[in-house]
This record gives sequence, structure tokens and C-alpha cells, in this order.
Amino acid sequence: ESELFGHERGAFTGADKAKMGLFEAANAGTLFIDELGELAVGLQAKLLRALENRRIRRVGAIKEMPVDVRIVAATNRDLAADVAAGRFREDLYYRLNVLSVRLPPLRERRDDIPLLVEHFLRRPPLREWSVAQDALEKLVVYAWPGNIRELANVVERAKILANCLVITTSELPVGITHPATALARPAPQSAAKSRNFELATLERQHVLAVLEQEGGNKSRAATALGITRRSLYRLLEKYGLVEE
Repeated sequence: ESELFGHERGAFTGADKAKMGLFEAANAGTLFIDELGELAVGLQAKLLRALENRRIRRVGAIKEMPVDVRIVAATNRDLAADVAAGRFREDLYYRLNVLSVRLPPLRERRDDIPLLVEHFLRRPPLREWSVAQDALEKLVVYAWPGNIRELANVVERAKILANCLVITTSELPVGITHPATALARPAPQSAAKSRNFELATLERQHVLAVLEQEGGNKSRAATALGITRRSLYRLLEKYGLVEE
């Protein structure tokens, strides 16, 4: 709440000075809210109120202040399903869902992977990086449960481990180079059910492999996968991997 709306000095323990929130900082502009589906229900209500009234109140403040902010939000969750399950406010969902753009998961747009790899290789510090053909093929057929964030982390890791300016399969995680976690190219539409089962199996195997690689540390595993801890816990629950 403090990040979105700011706070006054003394509003809570550790608030030794007033702080501007993101709404204030983005006034007369655009505010991007990532992981929208992870917002707590109580904070969803306050966000809805700010959007409806175009006014906010800092934590610990008495007076409200006007704001004019355009919201762009992103989530990897099915918000319609969350609304039906009571995990996301229906009124906020319809208030934000003015224009919706679905970005397919990386495994559904494999032609983009070489372009994205090239983009991540160009990140500073700038050097003449390249990828060996067999390594690129491994990246293209991999399932990418963590989508673009996972790809970015894999490329960055490979750059750190590489002995020269050419990334080979030696610098890629075992979950990508091992055949058991590589995803076959899309099957015909008639085999969709079988493909979905295969995807789920590969995703479960990969999550287990990353957890083992990180010594069971869920924070590091989530970072390696390019997802949040909360998303990782949802995957663990989905595949019955939660410890009793």
C-alpha cells in the first residue's frame, strides 16, 4: 500500500520520513502494475477506489490528493478464473479490463526465441556475443515455464559461465540440455490433449530439477525460474509437491 500510495512520516514503524507513492510519481502519466493478480484483496479495494475517485490518500494522512494516472497492468494469472474463485475483485477486473492483450507463453512463439536471445546478449556490458547452433536449438525446443524472465536469466547465466564470447550447451542449465526436459515441437491440433499432458509433465520435472539444483531453497529456485515465490508455491501445489 505504501509503495502505491506513499506514506507520511510516523505512519508506521520505520517511517522516519514522508515518501511519495507510485501514483503520485506517475501523476499525469502512466503507471505500470506488474503481477496484478498477486495483489491482496484489501489492496485491490483501495486500488479500485483510487481509480474510481481519481484521488489517493497516503498511509497515515488525513487529506486526499487528486491524481490523473493511466494504468497498464500485467499478470500471468487467469483473472477471470480468479474472479470466479473469489480471489480477485470482479469490480476491479471490469474496471481495468478496458483493452486486453494476451501475450502467448514463450513455448507458443518459438520463432521469437532467437530474436530474444540476441536482444539479451546485447545487454551491457556490450560485447560481440554469439550462440552456437546446437545451443540455440536447445533453447528453441525448451518448454520455458518461466517464460521470458527465465530466458533472460539463462542467457545472463551463460554469459557469466562462458570461457569465450560463444555460448555453448556447456553453459546451459541441465534442465534445458537434458532430453527429459526438452519439449518436442508442437504436435497437430488433434493431439492437443496429449501435448498438454506432456507440457505438465515437463514443467513438473523442471521445477523439481531447479529445486534440487538450488538445494531446496525456494527463493533461489523462483529466481532461477524467473517467477515469484508465490507463483512457485502455486506450481508446487499444482503438482502435489508441497511438504506436509
